[in-house]
Amino acid sequence: MKADLATALPEITLLACACLVLVVDVFLPASRRHVSYWLAQGALLLTAWMVLTSVRAEPVRGFNGMVVDDNMADLLKLTAIVAVSLMLFYGRRYFTVRGLFTGENFVLVLFSLLGMMVMIGAGSFVTLYLGLELQSLALYALVASQRDRPGPAEAAMKYFVLGALASGMLLYGMSMVYGATGSLDLDAIAQASLTANKDHRLLQLFGLVFIVSGIAFKLGVVPYHMWVPDVYEGAPTPITLLVGTAPKLAAFAFALRMLGGALKGVEYDWQGMLIVLSLLSMVLGNVIAIAQTNIKRMLAYSLIAQMGYMLMGFLAADRNGFSSAMFYTVSYVLTSVASFGMILLLSRAGFEADLIDDFKGLNQRSPWWAFMMLIVMFSLAGVPPTIGFYAKFAVIEAAINQGFVWLAVAAVMASLVGAFYYLRVVKVMYFDDPVDAAPLDARGDARVLLSINGLALLVLGILPQPLMGLCAIALTQSHY
Repeated sequence: MKADLATALPEITLLACACLVLVVDVFLPASRRHVSYWLAQGALLLTAWMVLTSVRAEPVRGFNGMVVDDNMADLLKLTAIVAVSLMLFYGRRYFTVRGLFTGENFVLVLFSLLGMMVMIGAGSFVTLYLGLELQSLALYALVASQRDRPGPAEAAMKYFVLGALASGMLLYGMSMVYGATGSLDLDAIAQASLTANKDHRLLQLFGLVFIVSGIAFKLGVVPYHMWVPDVYEGAPTPITLLVGTAPKLAAFAFALRMLGGALKGVEYDWQGMLIVLSLLSMVLGNVIAIAQTNIKRMLAYSLIAQMGYMLMGFLAADRNGFSSAMFYTVSYVLTSVASFGMILLLSRAGFEADLIDDFKGLNQRSPWWAFMMLIVMFSLAGVPPTIGFYAKFAVIEAAINQGFVWLAVAAVMASLVGAFYYLRVVKVMYFDDPVDAAPLDARGDARVLLSINGLALLVLGILPQPLMGLCAIALTQSHY
């Protein structure tokens, strides 16, 4: 029993802390909501410490294989915790001036993170689905948290309806795979996939189609991307930051444990599906983003394209490809957190700063923050020496090594198209006159962390080897 509890100790810690924040917040007056906020940040710090202390050289399974504690899970959990903590730091002033600085929102954020961590460390269909639903239900409520505006309510409804449809498809696919293999354990399914007869294999392939569709929805790739732009634009900006970053780490783990682990016996079938998803996402995401004037919608289509690049690593279907995809996902999350942090920096009471024109003349208002946004845009575009360049290089190299040269060429061409709308933001910052002369009012802690976040994209671009090596080691010593 102790061994079982040790494998899930970070999740148990986070759950206990979330319940504590919920109880304490009931007795706090509105003027002391900062206590709940710092309790939530403390919960994240304690959970991160528990993850660090649980790092082991060999993977450990608990609760009859339903929970897996390995190096990949530890790295992804830590990155998710960092992303959520930065969201709370960057969004504190935004929450305060819009009446969203409430204990229930902090608790929902913690529960969404708990769902992500359960997904990341899942070893069974049951655990994967429980984590997915826990994360999703909390995010639905967070998107609709700003109830006095029609935009968030509409975005939450679209997110909920399409998310429920995707969850149903995923559950149906899981049931088919269970019928073909007779097990819910990912290891047992992997073994059964290799020895399945013709009838069972056909049933498994039908289940694979539904499972890949569910994964594609959670990643937000074409043609399952319909919810992404509306949710990005309609949700409060800190919640958009949350939806677009940490859940992608959980979705990556979900895809890896499913496709690279449980269904590795049918890799030639899911490779064909991923080629279509990757190509459509890279092309359509980058092309449609050009027409956007709302920077949050532009970043939404950017996400669609970025996930298309990430899937190129999965196509390699080997450790090099998976580690490249993991490096790409971590790099994208760090970059996306900084991009929305810049939007939050420019936002103030009654002003959302969600249009590209709102960044006009930023260099004249603050050369430092214009430089930070330049680094972010260069990283998203894949311009050296930022981390985004090496992330794209890694997944393209992995695809070429497996013979997908034509897809790599398409990815490079799509990147050139995408560079246009990223560089457009740089152009308006440096060459246009400002339309807003208001001072950039942000808390000191948010300014320091956002500066570190932006500079990290540059430093990790100049020295990418430590993070790339960490991803490679994490996958080598992991169980999936």
